[in-house]
Amino acid sequence: MRVAGIMSGTSLDGIDVAVIEVTGRGWAKRVETLAASSRPYPKQVRQALLEISNAQTHTAYISRLNFLLAELYAEALISCCQEHKIPLSSIELIGSHGQTIFHEGERVRYLGRSVASTLQIGDGSVLAERTGIPTVTDFRTADMAAGGKGAPLVPYVDYLLFRHARLGRVALNIGGIANVTAIPPGAGPESVIAFDTGPGNMVMDGLVSRFTGGRKTFDKDGKLAARGKVNKEVLERLCRDSFYRKVPPKTAGREQYGAEFLKAFDSLPMPDAVATAAALTAATIGYAIDRFIRPRMPVDELIVSGGGARNPRLMAYLASYSGGVAIRTSSEYGIDSDAKEAIAFAILAYETLHKRPSNLPAATGARHPAILGKLSLPSSRR
Repeated sequence: MRVAGIMSGTSLDGIDVAVIEVTGRGWAKRVETLAASSRPYPKQVRQALLEISNAQTHTAYISRLNFLLAELYAEALISCCQEHKIPLSSIELIGSHGQTIFHEGERVRYLGRSVASTLQIGDGSVLAERTGIPTVTDFRTADMAAGGKGAPLVPYVDYLLFRHARLGRVALNIGGIANVTAIPPGAGPESVIAFDTGPGNMVMDGLVSRFTGGRKTFDKDGKLAARGKVNKEVLERLCRDSFYRKVPPKTAGREQYGAEFLKAFDSLPMPDAVATAAALTAATIGYAIDRFIRPRMPVDELIVSGGGARNPRLMAYLASYSGGVAIRTSSEYGIDSDAKEAIAFAILAYETLHKRPSNLPAATGARHPAILGKLSLPSSRR
């Protein structure tokens, strides 16, 4: 079955699209990547998303963006297919994660009740109508309804793609947030350890955008961090946050590492701030592996994906904090490191269409496996 996956992550850098071919059933299924592409958000759209993610916003703006993002997702998929000469009509299913504008995996007291919640926008009905393709969206809510934190969801796919009979592997995705999936050698999916470790690129991106007045949105090739010096005092203070010591499952988001968090770097010049933020990402990943993974399994390989895999300075910091483990990128295993999460949501949509659960309760804390997502059907095929 040919499936498209669409992902826009917490870094707000744009839209990733992947087209895959899925064959087989269960854990024996095989995945082939046929195409992958990325396109940035228009500047005004990115700014609007930052505003609704960081502050209370008029509900009209959220409603408009919900529809507008679906239009942009459809355009991104159509463009990807044209670029790679894949007929849009050959795609049988879309899995679109949407854009997270709020995620609160831990329950809080609200109006006299205990509530956990999440919200991803990018309407599935609009996407299905514009493409003529059945579309699965809103993946996280079913896991949360079953008592889970709604994240991480990619560990199901990590286990499918990277499990090994003899090697202990940790799949690390460095997007806006960094998260790990630890797969013991020869283990079943119930033995997977997965959680968010803390910031990925989000803090670095936020600092670059703030220092440049929005002219730049990320540290291309880690060049700013390479010019800077890590401020050990700031780094040590930030590493004392209780989140890092909290036992998994746990999730993180823009609510923790948004505009307010950036104030911790106010005393530093831009290169030092970005270098310290990169070191924070690497240090908290290394700490998470040492504290929560190594006591339970051997760590033979660290397989990195996401935008952070393209930052040489961050990867160098990661090597210094990861205890000498072999570091690879997912691209070395045939999974495009930039498109991995888009690929993942294509696979999750495939499972949803076949009425199969695809969360891992060991990773999310859910009471039981759940069928993820909601299916939107087009009025007609194109």
